[in-house]
Formats: sequence, C-alpha cells, structure tokens
Amino acid sequence: MRSKSTSRRAVVTGASSGIGAATVRSLTDHGWSVIALARRADRLEQLRTDTGCDVVVADVTQDSDVDALRDYVESTGGVSALVNNAGGAVGIDWIDQADADDWAQMFDVNVLGVQRVTKALLPALRRASAELGVADIVTISSTAAFLSYEGGAGYTAAKAAVHSMLVGLRLELSGEPLRVVEIAPGMVKTEEFALNRFGGDATRFEALYEGVEAPLVAEDVAEVVRYALESPPHVNLDLIQMKPVAQAMQHKLHRGPLKPKL
Repeated sequence: MRSKSTSRRAVVTGASSGIGAATVRSLTDHGWSVIALARRADRLEQLRTDTGCDVVVADVTQDSDVDALRDYVESTGGVSALVNNAGGAVGIDWIDQADADDWAQMFDVNVLGVQRVTKALLPALRRASAELGVADIVTISSTAAFLSYEGGAGYTAAKAAVHSMLVGLRLELSGEPLRVVEIAPGMVKTEEFALNRFGGDATRFEALYEGVEAPLVAEDVAEVVRYALESPPHVNLDLIQMKPVAQAMQHKLHRGPLKPKL
C-alpha cells in the first residue's frame, strides 16, 4: 500500500451520487486526497462538507469542462489516479422503438466521456507514474458489457465499447507503469441509476429489486475501487466482474432467500 502522501490523489467522475460519491467517501476515509467531479454543484458541496474533498463542477460530455478539469489538476499538484465513474442508461426501449438520441446520449457519457477525461489527464498520470512508479486509470463499466438483453441494447453496446476501449488503452500503454483497471458490476442498488433509466417510475424501480437478497450497494463497488488502487504497484487487476450472490447472470436472478440445497 502506498504511503499517505500527496501521491494518493484521485479524480473521481460522476461523484454526486451512487458509486461515485461512495468512492469519494471510501478514498478520503483512507487518507486519499480526492477531486470529486460532477454536474450538480449542490451535491458536490455537501460531499465536500462531509469528506473534505475538492470539487469541480463539470460535465464529461463537454470538451470545455474537461479542459477546465485538466487545468485545475495541473495547477493544484497533479494526480496519481483517475476513476472514470460517470455514466448511465437511458430508457429500456427495444431497438425498433428506440430513440437514436437516447443512444447518442449513452455513448457520449459512457464512452466518449471516458475517452475525454482519460486523454485530458494522461499527461498528469504519466508524470505521477514517473515519480511514484505507478499511476492508475480505473473505469467502472458493467457486466452489461458482456451480455446483451431485450430493451438494453443501447446501454450494453455502450458498455461493450467501454470495455473494448480499455483493452486498447492497456495495449497502448504497454511498457509504462500505468495500470488500466476495469470494474464491471452487476446489480447494484443505488438511489438514482435504475430510477433515472425508468424515467422516474418508482414502482418499477422497487420491483426490480423486489425479493433479491442483498443486491450490491455503492459502497461494495467503492471498496473494490480502493482495493485496486491500493494493490501492490506490480499488480494490475485488469478486469473485475462483481455481482450479488443472488445474480448468477443478468438473466439468472434469484428472488427469495438464499439457502443451501441440503
């Protein structure tokens, strides 16, 4: 584990709620300096009050905002880890009913947003790796990257693109002390992800998790992020898929108590 110092500084995108906010809390609790990035200033201010993190109000789909993030990082001492968490799903329409604008929105935030922020911060990460011997790019994808399903083709296509991009990035950075880590969660119960996807339909949101014993929560994923960042510098956790025990696969979800077949 790296010692507590300025080397332990991370940018976390999509930090205003869910996995992003939980990651900020986990890292700051363990001595990291964190720059939390999101669009909602009020949420970020509360997170700053709670954790002492720095905040940048920005949208990863806007080049000017990402440039401003880069400039802030450069002017405040650099960064040794990037956690690409900003993302999301829009709608559950089948392909013949889907709105191309919804798909474009998903690709812009899930794929191009990761590319923009990674490109912008890569020079700072390279400098950190030269000084520290390692720097990290951690990206939250999804088990949806590996299996499509009805009504989810736009989202699964976007996450599959993220996975492919990260494989390419790892190859392109070969020979440098830069770790590219992909964390792909399955069912995670957060306050906003599915609710936003269902257009605010709270009944449908609750039905999704009904009877599921212990779905993952944001803090579970945040702890895996921290573990990956604090692993020995020679260890790269290329791809971590994590699901609740009740979810054998996206289409194989057990509802009801988990009990051994004795």
